[in-house]
Amino acid sequence: MTMRLTAIYFLFLLSIPSFRSAAQTNPQPTQKRIAEKKPIMLMNRIGPSTSDLYVANADGTGERKLLPTNTFDYHASFSADGQWVVFTSERNGDGQADIYRVHPDGTGLEQLTDSPALDDQATLSPDGSQLAFVSTRQQRTANIWILDLRTRKLRNLTGQPGITGQPNKPDGYFRPAWSPDGKWLAFASDRNTEWKGHGNGSGWEHVQELRIYLLKPDGTGLRKISTDSVSSGAPKWSPDGKRVVFYEIPVEGTWNARTSFGAAKATSQIVSVDVSSGQRIVHTTGPGLKLVPQFVGADVIGFLAKAGPNEGVGYTSGTAFKGKLRSPAWSADGKQVIYEKQGWIHRTQNQKLYSWDAEHEYRYTDVFPSFSVDGKLLLTEKNDNSSIAVMDANGANKKRIFDANAGEAFSPAWSPDGQRVIFGYGGYLQKRKTIAARLILANRDGTGLKDLTDGLPNAGFPSWSPNGQQVVYRVWGNDQHGLRIMTLTDQSVQVLTTEYDNMPDWSPDGEKILFTRKHDGNNFDIFTITPDGKNLNQLTTLPTNDAHAVWTDDGKRILWNSGEYGFKEEAALSDNTFQPYGVICIMNADGTNKRPLTDSLWEDSMPRYVPENAGQ
Repeated sequence: MTMRLTAIYFLFLLSIPSFRSAAQTNPQPTQKRIAEKKPIMLMNRIGPSTSDLYVANADGTGERKLLPTNTFDYHASFSADGQWVVFTSERNGDGQADIYRVHPDGTGLEQLTDSPALDDQATLSPDGSQLAFVSTRQQRTANIWILDLRTRKLRNLTGQPGITGQPNKPDGYFRPAWSPDGKWLAFASDRNTEWKGHGNGSGWEHVQELRIYLLKPDGTGLRKISTDSVSSGAPKWSPDGKRVVFYEIPVEGTWNARTSFGAAKATSQIVSVDVSSGQRIVHTTGPGLKLVPQFVGADVIGFLAKAGPNEGVGYTSGTAFKGKLRSPAWSADGKQVIYEKQGWIHRTQNQKLYSWDAEHEYRYTDVFPSFSVDGKLLLTEKNDNSSIAVMDANGANKKRIFDANAGEAFSPAWSPDGQRVIFGYGGYLQKRKTIAARLILANRDGTGLKDLTDGLPNAGFPSWSPNGQQVVYRVWGNDQHGLRIMTLTDQSVQVLTTEYDNMPDWSPDGEKILFTRKHDGNNFDIFTITPDGKNLNQLTTLPTNDAHAVWTDDGKRILWNSGEYGFKEEAALSDNTFQPYGVICIMNADGTNKRPLTDSLWEDSMPRYVPENAGQ
């Protein structure tokens, strides 16, 4: 089974880039103003809510904003002659990334790429005639593309036979860097590695094994210059073109490095390799997460110190300056550095996002959204303290109906008549190992709380039967796993499954239960089963983790999250995220006609269509 896009959708993604002044209007196909009101898909996003570029002297003094506007810009780099800065911007829509360039004084802003796909991590060739960048166009995976700035011709450098990796394995290409003579590109790739969960393969989220490769701009001469069994990323050339410098981190460390709770514990080192002899030099020692290195002279290397007490910019000479910044890149003379500063203030409920679907408008939501029969939105306030709230479909008239002051209130669900809600309360995710969790039933206003389970085994993620008489939920712990069905009149429990199953969702017609199963070691896929425990049907089959599935209201389609297209950025460079490769997808109820609905750099999840009867 595969979800690779073909035909019309490929043509939609393959937009030929053109130069555009930032003052020109540039509507994307799905962003054109349409008189009629579009239906809405709510979705959650884990990623920064703002990002601005700053230029400073190499010692951190003289800091100034590159551009006066707040337009969500990141991943900048200087041209070799210092006349341009190229960068990624989402100014055309929250989540939709294109490449721009501007002079270092903020003048002459130009748009260089124009595609609904993700375009990112750009760098100009030494003579300024070509742009190498990462894009998900055509194949939806992260490949390195080259744009000729004179002819505007575009070509996929890494998505070619002999370079593309084996099917169903990671196959991303990241952080291209031109050699000083323009004859080679260095980049990082996880091609031909394995999908592996953190915790020595036990975790749901994947680690990333990266290697450094060299390749000529014509697509020949591919060779690897880093070692296996570690993750090596963000390569840059020495000024004389003899060495390539990069960071090196244990593969397991790519999990900690991208989380809020693990980054300060992760350690990496800065390494360079002689491209002719293969001689390695390790330039740093000791603890700390040291990333995105760059030669700022013949002997000194600058790098990002991510997290910890010394967070900011460091140099192998021993100097440094502190700051909450990301992706530093230096001018060729080493005198200036450009970087971004991100904001992580939560997006507002129903904030508009970029839509890759011409038929729907996308809007942000907090987690586990669901709608009552009369159109009220119910969700978990993960952006606050994981309490339960009810509001209008447009986010107005919000009311907290359960205060989660001693745990997490996850996955609330409406009864079919809209008069009651059920949810799990206690410890979930990693906390489930040490904190019990139970099912709680309540009236729609939060009164009449009633425990349905006692906390052991850990119970959660409930879904009502359409007749309102039963709920299906998952259990974990005390040597019990799988799905259970409870009859609410007497609280009797029927064992539905005993495998490592989660996130059940009862179909609107009552005939099937949708869920995620861990199987074959550590792979997660989408299944359906009938309520009598029969007719098990697997809907996804790739080794990339598919999960978090929900029915559409008519029961004809399924929304879910997939990791099929892999990482779009080096994992260690992401922040505060778990699955930065997560993409929202949709398929028919029988598993056919799979297609993705998002294509951002960030972790997108929790899709839910707003019902037609709900006020928007």
